Amino acid sequence: MRENSWFLICMWVLLVGNCLGRFVVEKNSLKVTSPESIKGVYECAIGNFGVPQYGGTLVGTVVYPKANQGACKSFDDFDISFKSKPGGLPTFLLVDRGDCFFTLKAWNAQKAGAAAILVADSKDEPLITMDTPEEENANAEYLQNITIPSALISKSLGDSLKKALNGGEMVNMNLDWRESLPHPDERVEYEFWTNSNDECGPKCDSQIEFVKNFKGAAQILEQKGYTMFTPHYITWYCPEAFILSKQCKSQCINHGRYCAPDPEQDFSKGYDGKDVVVQNLRQACLFKVANESGKPWLWWDYVTDFAIRCPMKEKKYNKECADKVIQALGVDLNKVDNCIGDTEADVDNPVLKAEQDAQIGKGSRGDVTILPTLVINNRQYRGKLDRGAVLKAICAGFQETTEPAICLTEDIQTNECLENNGGCWQDKSANITACRDTFRGRVCECPLVNGVKFSGDGYTHCEASAALRCEINNGGCWRETQEGRTYSACIDDHSHGCKCPYGFRGDGVKSCEDVDECKEKLACQCPGCKCRNTWGSYECSCSGGSLYMREHDTCISKNVKTEVSWGSVWVIILGLVAAGAGGYAIYKYRIRRYMDSEIRAIMAQYMPLDNQPNNVHHPDI
Repeated sequence: MRENSWFLICMWVLLVGNCLGRFVVEKNSLKVTSPESIKGVYECAIGNFGVPQYGGTLVGTVVYPKANQGACKSFDDFDISFKSKPGGLPTFLLVDRGDCFFTLKAWNAQKAGAAAILVADSKDEPLITMDTPEEENANAEYLQNITIPSALISKSLGDSLKKALNGGEMVNMNLDWRESLPHPDERVEYEFWTNSNDECGPKCDSQIEFVKNFKGAAQILEQKGYTMFTPHYITWYCPEAFILSKQCKSQCINHGRYCAPDPEQDFSKGYDGKDVVVQNLRQACLFKVANESGKPWLWWDYVTDFAIRCPMKEKKYNKECADKVIQALGVDLNKVDNCIGDTEADVDNPVLKAEQDAQIGKGSRGDVTILPTLVINNRQYRGKLDRGAVLKAICAGFQETTEPAICLTEDIQTNECLENNGGCWQDKSANITACRDTFRGRVCECPLVNGVKFSGDGYTHCEASAALRCEINNGGCWRETQEGRTYSACIDDHSHGCKCPYGFRGDGVKSCEDVDECKEKLACQCPGCKCRNTWGSYECSCSGGSLYMREHDTCISKNVKTEVSWGSVWVIILGLVAAGAGGYAIYKYRIRRYMDSEIRAIMAQYMPLDNQPNNVHHPDI
């Protein structure tokens, strides 16, 4: 009795903390498209089970059953099916709140063929989050098999839908999750609030299974820089009046500052809550050390390996087993131990203190009170803890067109470009399209192909705009190969035109026809020339063994002698010799005259010459 009272006190402390805090109900929009009387957009609360279609939409028609309106019993008992007919819209089943768990309603709706379930509130109040049953009722096998999305709607909207349906009107609506998660940029930041306890029933089992299944995708996303992941651990403190009690000492560390519930909820056997807190702290410290070494993804390896090698059932949930796992991963064990510190000291542990602070909601994110919980881009994820569902939600957190390839695989989303090319431009002959698949749908934008940028509106036309445009589908121009020759009408420059090459005529786009140069007398017009047309050109020959010179459009004889007679050679040589001798004689003559004039001028300064008078005056020297 005392042990149960202690457990209730601990839970009371947790609940008081939650009441003083702020719990945010995560919502998506619901758009009623018909009838006209209730057409509009409404809010609905996302259930914390099933698979919400984060980043997408779901269109369906609403049905309110005439029997089993609370969906607490199987619809097979009433011979009712909600499977959509071929070509028809999926069925959204509207049910009343009350009498059984939300999850049971969803399970019965899913088995009957409904695509989604809408639970109408029974009273006028703010929307709440529909969650799975408490621990003592969480053993139902169907809980992990619910896959349809669920939403809680207000009583007033539920009444309006019922009224329209009872009046014979068809009610169509669109469930929209596209803005349920922020998607500001090309990186997603997400947190996983978890614990190391493996004895808490189906929730712990599904949590461990999720970590194992999601590890591969998480590590790839982290290693390539697409995501930034941080694990967190929920703890609470013991009331001051009970710090010295036996129960507090067994469930808390650091003198009641950090506590966790007993794993088996039995204080007389097995592991205690403080064992869980210490292991939570060890996992948080391992992440801290691994993150500082640039390998934060090792956390996934550690948690997976620890769950396999050190389970509580085998009495291996201890430091010795944990240390072996840490060493096997190559993480510095001393740094991890230093991070953990003294768990018996009456002081704050900086790591766990930071965890308690982080539990309090900031901005648009509310307090973390549900365990386990994923927080994606500062918004709490609601839905089944499943690899595909969580990956879909993370992909919804990327800015459109920046999501990694894993987000565009068939098991994550539908490729809208496969149907009618998404309504975008395409060139089927070159297999080029402006449709670009994204997680939220598709965008029509002219592509970049082999370095060639296409420009246009992306819907009605795209045109290659670079100099290399002829490399892509020949620039949309005519091109043909015959007789081993290829001709193209594409002009590979900035004119972006199509012009038939020399020897052809036509529009250059659909066709270019060979020009018969012979018939049209465009070539080979010289006397004695014979013309033969070829594809794209012509061949010209000459009669009488002559050679045709295409550049001059003329014929020359093949028999022209190229030898030069020796007589001609000697005439040329003698002519060159004579010219050289004459040039030399002229050169010698001019030099001689020049020298004579210079000598005579010098001698005239010192002695009279015969042809000069004797009274020539000479200056003094």
